Amino acid sequence: MANPIPRILLAGLSGGTGKTIVSLALARAFSRSGLAVAPFKKGPDYIDAQWLALAAGRPCSNLDPFFHSREVIRSLFFHRSDGAGLSLIEGNRGLFDGMDEQGSCSSAELARMLDCPVILAIDCTKMTRTVAAIVQGCAGFEPGLNLAGVILNRTAGERHRDVLRRSMETYSDVPVLGMLPKMKNPIPERHMGLMSDQEYDGSAHLDALADLAAEWLDLDAILEAAKAAPDFGPAPGPVFPGPPAAKRARIGYVHDAALWFYYPENLEALEHAGAELVRLSLLDGEPWPEIDGLYLGGGFPEVFAERIAANRPALRYLRSLAESGMPIYAECGGFMVLCDRLEIDGQSHRMAGVFPLTTSFCPRPQGLGYTEAEVVEDSVFFPRGERVLGHEFHYSMCVSDGAADLRHGLRMLRGQGSALGRDGFLHKNTWAGYNHIHALAVPGWAERFVAAASARRGAAR
Repeated sequence: MANPIPRILLAGLSGGTGKTIVSLALARAFSRSGLAVAPFKKGPDYIDAQWLALAAGRPCSNLDPFFHSREVIRSLFFHRSDGAGLSLIEGNRGLFDGMDEQGSCSSAELARMLDCPVILAIDCTKMTRTVAAIVQGCAGFEPGLNLAGVILNRTAGERHRDVLRRSMETYSDVPVLGMLPKMKNPIPERHMGLMSDQEYDGSAHLDALADLAAEWLDLDAILEAAKAAPDFGPAPGPVFPGPPAAKRARIGYVHDAALWFYYPENLEALEHAGAELVRLSLLDGEPWPEIDGLYLGGGFPEVFAERIAANRPALRYLRSLAESGMPIYAECGGFMVLCDRLEIDGQSHRMAGVFPLTTSFCPRPQGLGYTEAEVVEDSVFFPRGERVLGHEFHYSMCVSDGAADLRHGLRMLRGQGSALGRDGFLHKNTWAGYNHIHALAVPGWAERFVAAASARRGAAR
């Protein structure tokens, strides 16, 4: 059966070329025109993915050749594209930049896996004719790359744009699909990238980007490039094999302005394994309902440290849940909340105190990139000996000497972790550390989590 999926991958020559802004502008412009847009983000990223979801009005999934096999990537892409008139992937870093000199796990490799046309966004600051040389080099650099067009970004004026256009027409047959003027990023930024949409309404900013796209980009030609993608081929298998399990446990997850880094597939994997999910907050005074397990994602606890610290009832309750043996899984920001204290800007804020550790916010990243680790102690989440792929992106670090004396579940083979090459600190049935995982890359995690929560529910009856 034929499966035509109009699709494009928006790539750049490096980080900071403006591909995120262009991706958001395209997603908003097309969705605003009535076209259903399925957004995707290449690589491990929560913030850009959330903005893409907001721009498209549809959840965004991450596609990552480091985490996922070709089969998983094609399955996730196919099923998330269902019903969409355009599937838009934002790449990461430079088009050919990957894990090694072969470019493994690059945006170009992802494009080949999905047989996806590529549109290259180029920062043209202080360049004219050289842009054509760069485009020609990219077009012929790797076999199998379908470079469908370029968007020339940060152009200085009409004369600059005229020279760029004539240079491309003279030296390259890659079409120019639009030129954008220099502009200030309309979305505020902070240490991890774009500011969270959880903290303010960014709809007006996205509409402004869509207006720019309509004025400066050839939206019809971009859509035609997407529609010219080859037939996707036979439908892949389901994202989650087998029928969903019957509901057998209630798992709460904190989702508020402080903690909101969750891959959609992680939550869906828990539901597929039999969890009823309950959304919670650490920032308001609402009491929590009865739950059998707890998932604390990452986010920006340092920004809301004072408010979290002031919510002593919630923090005391959180500690009591850990002491009672409830299965609790905490990643990065969630781990920081479970420690004794969080330090930022010379202030020290009391947290839940499950772990006798202090995390201190630093001006530069303390852990950034993919991780690989070996499970060195059994827990309700992972069996000993399992290999865990993940990623980390944190500006804080453990500053307490007590880290050396704590039980830990992971020995870091790649990445920084929490301390001394370790991560995944253990206390009863609580697992906490800087490492983030994607459920589709860690088979069995969701099933074990739900099983542990179900066992607790059964023991409580």
